[in-house]
Amino acid sequence: MTHSSDSYSPDSQAPTAGDVAAEAVEFLHLFHEERRLPGVAARVAQVREEIAVTGTYRHTGEELVYGAKVAWRQSARCVGRVRWAGLKVRDRRDVTTVAGIAQELARHLALADNGGQIRSVMTVFAPDRPRVGPRARIWNDQLIRYCGHRADDGSVRGDPAQVAMTDAARGLGWHPPVAPGRFDLLPWVVETAYEDPTLVEVPRDLVREVALTHPAYPWFEELRLRWHALPVISNMRLRVGGVDYSCAPFNGHYLSDEIGTRNMGDGARYDQLLPVARGLGLDTSREDTLWREHAVLVINQAVLHSFRLAGVRMSDPHTESELFMTFCAQEERAGRPVHGDWSWLNGSVGWAALHAVHHRYYDTRVPNPNLWQTDRVYGSAGAAPLTLRQRHDVARLREAY
Repeated sequence: MTHSSDSYSPDSQAPTAGDVAAEAVEFLHLFHEERRLPGVAARVAQVREEIAVTGTYRHTGEELVYGAKVAWRQSARCVGRVRWAGLKVRDRRDVTTVAGIAQELARHLALADNGGQIRSVMTVFAPDRPRVGPRARIWNDQLIRYCGHRADDGSVRGDPAQVAMTDAARGLGWHPPVAPGRFDLLPWVVETAYEDPTLVEVPRDLVREVALTHPAYPWFEELRLRWHALPVISNMRLRVGGVDYSCAPFNGHYLSDEIGTRNMGDGARYDQLLPVARGLGLDTSREDTLWREHAVLVINQAVLHSFRLAGVRMSDPHTESELFMTFCAQEERAGRPVHGDWSWLNGSVGWAALHAVHHRYYDTRVPNPNLWQTDRVYGSAGAAPLTLRQRHDVARLREAY
């Protein structure tokens, strides 16, 4: 299940060494308590000493895996958290080049795709430097996205949400197809502290797509809609015990609402409600006919049908609601609060009928470990204000003097 934006900016709210130590101690106690491990006092002393000298510390492999899983467990906007313990965490902190990161991103796609039976995976690269920031970052908000091609008349072919990223890629020298389509894959833009933003073509053979059809309406196929099977979020920052990992792409699997309602239905996205309503012969002259609601339900039916037919893992709102209530019960039995953003846990198709999720409230605090939205690194003109390489060069000069 996907996460979305919030207003937290790591650049404007860099933690102090004291904050890092406090978060580290809290995290280590949680780790040792939940895992029933001895030696917390010795580990805390070791970490405090490391922070005093360097301003940060290095997680053990076991701490990193546990922290990433708890970050998902505590992510307030995700309804699929019942699966948190099954997250596959790939520790790739020692991979620091664009070529190496690109190779690991491809491996992430292959592992997570899992023959269509989508597996939840997170790949964690090098942690941020204290007071400097990321060692690596990915400009794309997801590893698989479709271009938004802006025409001279202002119209957009493809995904309007990706116009700025498409312009950014072009500004770096990427050439779009001669005949732009609605579902052209965006390249990755990856940068590190030692390499400028670099274009990387997405391995086409690792991108599974599903053509959307409807079991009752043959004409739906004529709309020529499709969507990719794997939502890998790549612009969120993992924070574990006071340490930030700005390059930590992760995925769950899709909820039908995310594709059918948001990606296909939103007026600022593929805007397919009117074409579907016309195909259904609905009266679109008045809002009180509820033609939009009818159309969006049909699109969601098409998404569920098509993914099931293709053998690709997909969740429906009712099943996911029941599983989320199972998660809530598990958390309460463990004596933990259920953190949640009500507006994100309740989707837009059929959720009012899901009384348990719809009619309860959640702890709105955002604890750490967690996943945080980072600022977009490119502007409308397609240029980053400051590359990681430039940022780290400035930091080295400051340290030298």
